[in-house]
Amino acid sequence: MSSEIDSSTLLSRASQLIDLARKAGADAADAVVVRSRSQSVSVRLGKVEGTESSESDDFSLRVFIGKRVASVSANPGFDLQALAERAVAMAKVSPEDPFACLADEASLSRSYPDLQLLDTTEVSSEMLREAALVAEAAALAVKGVTNSSGAGASAGMGGLVLVTSHGFEGSYMASRFGHSVSVIAGEGTGMERDYDFDSRLYYAELDDPSEIGRRAGERVIKRVNPRQVPTGKDVTVIFDPRVARGFVGHIAGAINGAAVARKSSFLRDKMGQQVLKSGLSITDDPLIVRGPSSRPFDGEGVSGERLVMIEDGVLKHWFLSTSTARELGLETNGRGVRGGTAVSPSSTNLALEPGDISPEDLIRSVGNGFYVTELIGHGVNMITGEYSRGATGFWIENGELTFPVSEVTIASNLKEMFMRLTPANDIDRKFGVAAPTFAIEGMTLAGQ
Repeated sequence: MSSEIDSSTLLSRASQLIDLARKAGADAADAVVVRSRSQSVSVRLGKVEGTESSESDDFSLRVFIGKRVASVSANPGFDLQALAERAVAMAKVSPEDPFACLADEASLSRSYPDLQLLDTTEVSSEMLREAALVAEAAALAVKGVTNSSGAGASAGMGGLVLVTSHGFEGSYMASRFGHSVSVIAGEGTGMERDYDFDSRLYYAELDDPSEIGRRAGERVIKRVNPRQVPTGKDVTVIFDPRVARGFVGHIAGAINGAAVARKSSFLRDKMGQQVLKSGLSITDDPLIVRGPSSRPFDGEGVSGERLVMIEDGVLKHWFLSTSTARELGLETNGRGVRGGTAVSPSSTNLALEPGDISPEDLIRSVGNGFYVTELIGHGVNMITGEYSRGATGFWIENGELTFPVSEVTIASNLKEMFMRLTPANDIDRKFGVAAPTFAIEGMTLAGQ
């Protein structure tokens, strides 16, 4: 394990690559190694269906000549000098990019905290197999469950090694463990599927696989014999936390600086204005100890800090990398992420901060409405904010969840939805995007 975690050799090779790029004619350069180690086991109906194991250290070199930039990638074992020379040759004939650059030297992280992101627990394939089998067996043991779509368990780690020509050198690794199961209830055309899972940085913190299986089984039997409901134009819709997290992802996309620069966000002209209901806040914090999406520095060597992206409903920040910030006339806030050879802004530990009401009381306050547990399709237009998704869940009647509902569509505009959102207090911060149960008033529901 220690040899897999040690990044000293990769740091050395990355530094050599930078030196060779400079000698070949680059004005500036950075080299990054994206590290990945993973193993997983999948089972179905008590038998192993697949076992996978992989590891990689993928190098990328980015070079700058004036306002020209080029990037190349390679696997370990490549010829350092040949790669450096090829990158420089590509940069010389590339079109100028007025915004591409390294992060300003003054913004680079010179020291960064230990965020305790790596659990070195050795997890064998036999342990993964046993966990997957236990999860599936527990789900199948729930009365009414008729079949299994499979269960899985995984363990792995990933990280980043980064060296720049203007003085940054750093690396980190983070672990990730997971259990999941998906099962079926009902027969023939009346079959319904549901699932449950858990994912953690530390193996010992994972939910017991039997508990995950039981939850999946209990969820799916509640979905059997769904009905449609009448079309309504002023329906209160409550989002279960599993779908609430995806909805918060739409907010993150709308305040991403890259989308703002491309003019592809419906919030692009809303900085400093109210975009959520008063009292609501969206936070983003890359420095949470053992946080699911924490990182001591970003893909450019900049340490971010906790930001209240939307405070008391008012938009305060975009997610920014260096080039995106330049394009918008701003400064990076340490949200640059490596994607292949490119750097783009993204969130870290993002959260819609909770309210004061329990989810049970929130449901009771609705009276009659729709509780959504799953969304289908991709009917979200981030330029206009138009929102239309297929949905399944449960009808709320007299403040109680009653019968299952399927084959309906919920629709509105994200601008209006943001202003009508009421969060409960049940946030679970074990996910990189965290959100409580929440209600949105005034949506259109297309049913019968």
